[in-house]
Amino acid sequence: MSTSKHFVFGVVFILLALTSKLNAQTEAFTQKWERVNFAEYILDLKELEGLSLVELKYLRGIVFGRHGRRFGEPVIQDYLNSRPWYKPNPNYNPSVLNPIERKNMDTIKEAEWRKHPHIDPGDLRFYRDRLIKEEELGEHTEVEWRIMRAEIEALHGKTFDDAPWLQQFFEERYWYKPNYDYDPSQLSEIERRNLAMIIAAANRQKKLVLAPGEMDKFQDKLITEDMLKGLGLYELRILRNEIYARRGRRFRTPWIEQYFYSQPWYKPLPDFREPQLSAIETKNIATIVNLENKIHEELSAKPISQELLQGLFLEDARKLRNEIYARHGKVFKDKWLQSYFASFKWYKPDPSFSESALNGIERQNVATILAYERTAESEMSRVAA
Repeated sequence: MSTSKHFVFGVVFILLALTSKLNAQTEAFTQKWERVNFAEYILDLKELEGLSLVELKYLRGIVFGRHGRRFGEPVIQDYLNSRPWYKPNPNYNPSVLNPIERKNMDTIKEAEWRKHPHIDPGDLRFYRDRLIKEEELGEHTEVEWRIMRAEIEALHGKTFDDAPWLQQFFEERYWYKPNYDYDPSQLSEIERRNLAMIIAAANRQKKLVLAPGEMDKFQDKLITEDMLKGLGLYELRILRNEIYARRGRRFRTPWIEQYFYSQPWYKPLPDFREPQLSAIETKNIATIVNLENKIHEELSAKPISQELLQGLFLEDARKLRNEIYARHGKVFKDKWLQSYFASFKWYKPDPSFSESALNGIERQNVATILAYERTAESEMSRVAA
């Protein structure tokens, strides 16, 4: 037998041996944990110390899988699909978990958190009284950054009317309880600082020169259009209004008001009087508005670029797509979306709107953005929390 054949045979033998060992380990795991009734047995954190991160995911799958939950995480769903007892339930709701199962999930999630190399979605509950260090954050997809940012407020029950997919994501979490009286002032100082840290880390990863939350550096310094590259229309509007917010302006538009109330630096004036801006701040607003207008015009005049879409969160892409319709006066059934566009001076509602009003480029851009939304939605379904 030739040397090369010996080598191939040796590699195959090693792979088979490793596969056999892994299968044996998995079988030993299932023999132990699939016999446990997690609706009655209370887990202790020490019991889970010897389990790998993958095994902890399997364990999470067992607790939920007994109720038929489907997972976007392939590693968990593939495991469940291999179990003869697993019966997917399309009507699964986390409300079916009893208090003991919820307590066990808290224990499993803490065990997972302890093994994470960096903070992941689902870990923010362990930082309600602990400051996040920059090195703990690692790198994430835009979807993960958005969820982690929202999770800090979701732990207080915030509802996300401006982001239906985000709202649905949290409604699928066993720990989430909507609080319709939530107010950003309920965040502790630590939570506010952690929120700012996550936003700053996400901006650095995107290599943005300038991003929301950083306008304090430009109160006496001019910005240029090049500094705004990579920002979408939603972010540009936040950035523009941040110049006013840094001077204490109070906002009548609900979603803008709520955004700034969640910022640790925001100190609103006692009334709705307009704050005094410097000449440089006024010029910076004009620079941002000019870019916003340019993007608005391009939605109808030229094919949308992938650069503009890259990194956009699902709901931001949705706003961008619907702006094409809003420019023609479409009235939206979604109350938040209607309120969002009604807050623009250019919006003129037209009850007789028809899609036939769109030109060829607008139709093409709608299709391009919709395709991007489907990709973003798929990414979101795979995020664990």
